[in-house]
Amino acid sequence: MLKQVINPILFLPLALFINSLEVLSNEKKSFIDKVLEEKYNKPFVSYQDIEKIVLKNEELKSLQNLVTSARFNLSSQIGRRYPSLDFQANGLPKYVSGKNYSSNSETLKTSQLTINPSLNIKWDLIDPPRGSQIRIAKENFKIAENNYEIKKKDLIQEARMRYHKYQKSYQDIQNKKFTLDLSITTLKNAKAKLDSGVGTKFEVLEAEAQLARDKQSLNEKKIEHEINKISLKEILNIKGDFEINKEQKLIGFWNYRLNKNINEGLDQNLSLKNILLRKSIKESQAKSFLSQNKPNIYISNTFASTFSKGEALTSQIDSDKSGSNYTNTIGLNFAWSIFNGGQNKNSYKSKIAEAKSDEYSHKNLKNILTTNISKAYLNLKLNEEKIISSLKEIESNRESVRLSRLRYDVGISTLKDVLVRQSELSHAKSKNINARYNYNLNLDELERLTFLEISKNCENNNNKIKDIEPNCNISK
Repeated sequence: MLKQVINPILFLPLALFINSLEVLSNEKKSFIDKVLEEKYNKPFVSYQDIEKIVLKNEELKSLQNLVTSARFNLSSQIGRRYPSLDFQANGLPKYVSGKNYSSNSETLKTSQLTINPSLNIKWDLIDPPRGSQIRIAKENFKIAENNYEIKKKDLIQEARMRYHKYQKSYQDIQNKKFTLDLSITTLKNAKAKLDSGVGTKFEVLEAEAQLARDKQSLNEKKIEHEINKISLKEILNIKGDFEINKEQKLIGFWNYRLNKNINEGLDQNLSLKNILLRKSIKESQAKSFLSQNKPNIYISNTFASTFSKGEALTSQIDSDKSGSNYTNTIGLNFAWSIFNGGQNKNSYKSKIAEAKSDEYSHKNLKNILTTNISKAYLNLKLNEEKIISSLKEIESNRESVRLSRLRYDVGISTLKDVLVRQSELSHAKSKNINARYNYNLNLDELERLTFLEISKNCENNNNKIKDIEPNCNISK
């Protein structure tokens, strides 16, 4: 009986199709693989841990000491309201010895031990510069506190940005690995068709070139990922290795209108408040210069005493002789610097001009903040749309890759078409990764600029991002 021989070329499309399905199905790793990849011996840093870790930053500790310094300076200035008490003693004790010779009189001798303590009390009843100096100290203390808060929030935002960037670079690596797997399968298919006599050497060369490009791109993403890790370790002051949640999730939703963002941002901004405080300090300094030409009235009380043993200016010294005396003087004093060549008046004008400069700086910063808040808000809305559109694009391109492979397998399409579809799928996934990254950055930026909180649910959300969150909730 004659055996029928089946042409192996007939099985080629089926084999190529199976390879394509395997690559597409490997895009999502199994739960077991994810568990095996976890490294429990490394500390885990979550997004919520960032604020607590940043508080240990050395620069923040430096600013905290400046706050402490300003607090003590304020206490020092407030102390000017109270009386001062000074104790003074000329010699503890003081011994005087000597001889006074004169040819016309008897020689006089001195041998005496004395103690001269005095107690001075001074209380400024009217001290014109005092009020201004206390106000300046209070405002400097508030500026120091604001500077600490500004730096803390800036560091937290920067650390969060690096955290998102580290997550993004990991997702970029996974995307490049997926693309690399597609290129490996494409090269296998091209070689298989060449071996069966239905392909060309040029197609194999094209597939090899694409594979080389994908390998190079993957290596670049790995280097970028390592650099982002070093950058995150630096700001979090982490010495050893660590792990983070590599899944790129949305950190929340923004449920506030643009007008509310701008109003809250301008009302709560600490930099604006600092400018107003500096303006107030300049005005207080100006008043302080003028007040130096006003009279100063104070009460003083001086208690002075003398204790002695021995004698002074006598012909015969009695070393056992002792004595004492005291005086107490109390008075209301008046001091007035009437003219000093116009120094105080010119200094006053100088500080008023500086205060006017701060007024313009305040208006300029308000305009800048309004622009930054508006940009962040509009970019957030833009990235919402990009997330939605890129997800649809991924779904469409995945189907395009599948169909282009089928057409190539049956000989009605070219390898070039397959490579183009692969590139489009990889680009769509990259767009989604970037959109999620930028969306989270916009949320952090808006929270920093407006002092409003990121919402964890989207029930009152007026955007379309909730369409991709079935439970309308972001877990912490």
